[in-house]
Amino acid sequence: MLYAQKVNGLIFLMIAFSSLNAFSQKKTDFHIVKKYAIKSNGGWDYVTVDAVDKKIYVSHGTQVNILSTVNGDSIGIVSNTNGVHGIALVQPLGKGYTSNGRDNSSTVFELKTNKELYKIAVGTNPDAIFYDEFSKKVYVFNGRSNDASVIDPATDKVVATIPLGGKPETGVSDGKGKVFVNSETTNEVVVINTNTYKVENRYKINEGDEPSGLAIDRTTNRLFIGCGGNQTMVIMDATNGKNLAKFTIGNCDGVAFDPVLKTIYSSNGEGTVSVIKEVDADKFLFVENIDTEKGARTIGIDVLTHHLFLPTAQTEAVAPTAENAHPRPKMVPGTFHVIELSK
Repeated sequence: MLYAQKVNGLIFLMIAFSSLNAFSQKKTDFHIVKKYAIKSNGGWDYVTVDAVDKKIYVSHGTQVNILSTVNGDSIGIVSNTNGVHGIALVQPLGKGYTSNGRDNSSTVFELKTNKELYKIAVGTNPDAIFYDEFSKKVYVFNGRSNDASVIDPATDKVVATIPLGGKPETGVSDGKGKVFVNSETTNEVVVINTNTYKVENRYKINEGDEPSGLAIDRTTNRLFIGCGGNQTMVIMDATNGKNLAKFTIGNCDGVAFDPVLKTIYSSNGEGTVSVIKEVDADKFLFVENIDTEKGARTIGIDVLTHHLFLPTAQTEAVAPTAENAHPRPKMVPGTFHVIELSK
């Protein structure tokens, strides 16, 4: 059985068993249960969770650290990924793909051995990346060239470059031939037709600024858009772009969706996760803010255990200069780690 079929089958069973008590609890009772240290230095961005094989892929400077979801043990490294942002997994072919922001490439690696197979040239400053199981293509979103590079993992060739008209952030698929990606600089969701590799729509995010995190409920066709610029979650109808609801969250960078619990999570850099419940396609409720740690701005979800994983580190202030009046905080060496949230 294919990887996606395994996950989808397990999720279907979990939805059936959880339907009777789906609304019996208002709060999640989630809290930090474990912390997993990663001693190497370097910045970080996205985290990808492989629920079936029980692995966490963490972008970290010039490498990807791979941890066990069971106990947090280090189980591998993908090296030579300069300025890595994201990790996409193509399970049917046993390959993974990274977006290397500093050398405008995607590293192809073998999932069993973590060995590099190829490097593929993509656009400028590749950032978000994901595998669309419907079209069987890897989408790389390039932050400076404002486009998407589409890789065919069967050949490891770029088969299309799609101009997006703005700086792309996170992308998702509806599983039916449409890819959606946030445009941070135009406050839109850009809709891509995966058959033609053309932009077929641009949906305005009416009350959201600088959208970054994005997730989708494929059952209800709802997009969950985390806007860090004005700390707002906007919920949108993926079929027509209608803005349905908005909620105050935090300084969001990542969004995750649990299709079994029908719960949306926004990871906020100030040290919280905002939780919103999808009651049905048109009703949504704010649940709570869960305390995490400062800097924990991206998020990965294990859709089988429902646990959340967020990378972060301790930081210290950097003195402003004439050239840089507002410098980013500096990471304290040796403090990078992944926090795990659950009940």
